[in-house]
Amino acid sequence: MSHFRFPPPLSRSVGTALAALSPAVVYAQTTSASSSSVVGFSPASALTQRRLEQAAIGGPLASRAKAHSAALSKEPHVAGSPAQERTRDYVIAQMKAMGLETEIRTYDVWLPHATSVKITRMGRDTAVLELAEPGIASDPATMLPQYLTVNGSSGAGVGEGELVFVNFGLIEDYASLDSMGVSVKGKVVLARYGRSFRGIKSREAEKRGAVALLIYTDPLDDGFVQGDVYPEGPMRPLKGLQRGSVFNGTGDPLTPGYASKPGAPRLKPEDTSLPKIPVVPISAFNAQLLLDGVRGTDVPRNWQGGMALRYHVGPGPTRVKVEVTTDAATKGTKQIHNTLGYLRGTEFPDQYVYIGAHRDSWGPGAADNISGTVSVLEAANALADMAKRGERPKRTIVFATWDAEEWGLIGSTEYVEEDSLRLKKGAVAYLNQDVSAQGSQFGGGGSPSLRATLRDVVKSVPEPKGKGSVYEAWRAVSGTRADTLEPPMGDPGGGSDFAGFYNHLGIPIAEWGFGGPAGTYHSQYDTYAWMERFGDPGFLYHAASGRIGAAMALRIANAEILPYDYVEFAKTMRKFVATIDRGLTQKQWKASSTAPLLSSIATLERSATAFATTRDSVLERGIVRPQAGLANESLLKVERAFARPSGLKSRPWYRSLIYASDVDNGYSTMTFPGVNESIRYGSETETQAEIADLAARFTAAAAAVDEARKALVTPVKR
Repeated sequence: MSHFRFPPPLSRSVGTALAALSPAVVYAQTTSASSSSVVGFSPASALTQRRLEQAAIGGPLASRAKAHSAALSKEPHVAGSPAQERTRDYVIAQMKAMGLETEIRTYDVWLPHATSVKITRMGRDTAVLELAEPGIASDPATMLPQYLTVNGSSGAGVGEGELVFVNFGLIEDYASLDSMGVSVKGKVVLARYGRSFRGIKSREAEKRGAVALLIYTDPLDDGFVQGDVYPEGPMRPLKGLQRGSVFNGTGDPLTPGYASKPGAPRLKPEDTSLPKIPVVPISAFNAQLLLDGVRGTDVPRNWQGGMALRYHVGPGPTRVKVEVTTDAATKGTKQIHNTLGYLRGTEFPDQYVYIGAHRDSWGPGAADNISGTVSVLEAANALADMAKRGERPKRTIVFATWDAEEWGLIGSTEYVEEDSLRLKKGAVAYLNQDVSAQGSQFGGGGSPSLRATLRDVVKSVPEPKGKGSVYEAWRAVSGTRADTLEPPMGDPGGGSDFAGFYNHLGIPIAEWGFGGPAGTYHSQYDTYAWMERFGDPGFLYHAASGRIGAAMALRIANAEILPYDYVEFAKTMRKFVATIDRGLTQKQWKASSTAPLLSSIATLERSATAFATTRDSVLERGIVRPQAGLANESLLKVERAFARPSGLKSRPWYRSLIYASDVDNGYSTMTFPGVNESIRYGSETETQAEIADLAARFTAAAAAVDEARKALVTPVKR
């Protein structure tokens, strides 16, 4: 699952000769686009760093990426399965061969697998639906046994009732149904994928008394309406479907906030927020079979999808029976395994730069997320080769592949919860790779503090189709023409493995990838053959993502002063205050209450501007290591200041008061979630308290920046 939705490219990628380029040729092609100065480095160190980054960029190979992809996506590998353990063994073997120190972290988590699923259309023409995705003879992976067509964390049991079509199953869709006088209580609900996380669809259906939920992907969204379907094209076949978890939490639901290790106290499943009703994904083909018999109220104009029939809301007369069984009673708890490869730092071994990707999938998973795993492996290979030549990073770089992300970010969350003290003290950055290559169009995002670093790094990475650098191609496709503007970047609201690092602990993160037209998300058709033909022919963009990862990790790991940009951070934050103002106005609450917040953001910007000037001046003259060490310790406090120990009132695990996923959507990002959730659900007094708390945290962040600046100019006592 990827939090960032990279826009589709203008055309499908085509192979170039980049895969055959040597590091020296790559270096020659890219150095001309790079400035000699590097934020966080002295002039002499900057020259060395540029040389090292060019060597790192030259390391990842498309041919090797292709081999990794073929090996790791040869079979479906759902978390908790023997096939997923085989991906663990492959990754560990590769990292050992690179010469990395390796570790496997194992956790016992609640992960019930479906054992049977059955959907029956009741009535005179009773029929049992064929749920499995049909195999395609030209793609061997699609012919292999599939994980059953049940959503992860679905409730078990039987739900039977008249069918009601609820559009996307959004809160506003149910408001429309209320205005029509249509209730879903005691009914089976049919919803479209999209617009919100499937877990929110499940929550809202269950809240309103539905006895089961069916979710399908409409052809209007990623099927034949958008393009030719697989195997003729990249889009979803009519009988394809989207699996996925419907758990709205993060981590093992039975061990909230602490690691799922032996002896840990565990909740009972029935005492958690796990869904209680059966939730099953179905194909558009089956959705059409069911909707064809639904009558009742005509749908609103914007509810009509792309299937060849007129949609109706119901209820009925189509009646549906949904039956799901799981192994919860016998094997509900399963082991999951994170893999870790360490490249120990020479100067600051207790400071860590992570680059990670989840390894599990719902099918073969070539795009989601073997592409990310391959990117991490290629970055690891490049930097491990450099280490063998004596060019080791100053800080420790950790190459991670996480398990059970698809079930609720479980592997990365358990790791973060287990190692929270060490991470809060020494984690410098987390670089996330989730669907890093399934097209040719670049996109990126993350903490505003790391965006300038990502932009600078991709200026030195060649665009695989020969269109200059990745940065130049990014600007062109995004339509960014003014020199004073930068391509838009995504915000880290949640939904991928960065959540434990950023949303829980306040550790800066960055994420990037190459996107394109695709309709195989979470299906049996997310295969190596699909990737080779449509997603990334030649696997050039897999290698390009690895190039970016290697250079990004090395940049942060070697920086004399950590290259966070808190000027950009503060400017980005100022824009988000307008959302608060609109909310206050709509509630007719005191609009001037955001003045202290704006003032504290301005304080952070002034502090950050002064720090940047001092940093550059000190680095120009030459800095002593103790001064740099003290400054960096202070810089690590800045974003951690926004991680409130008590968390959000709606979700205590989410501690960051800067970004979170929208509690009523799951996919969209909510900025300043403590304040904006209070506007939505709380009182004016509670909202004023949230604004005051947030303002105080900006003041504390500014103080940490001031502390870092003072460290740079205060002589060290010898």
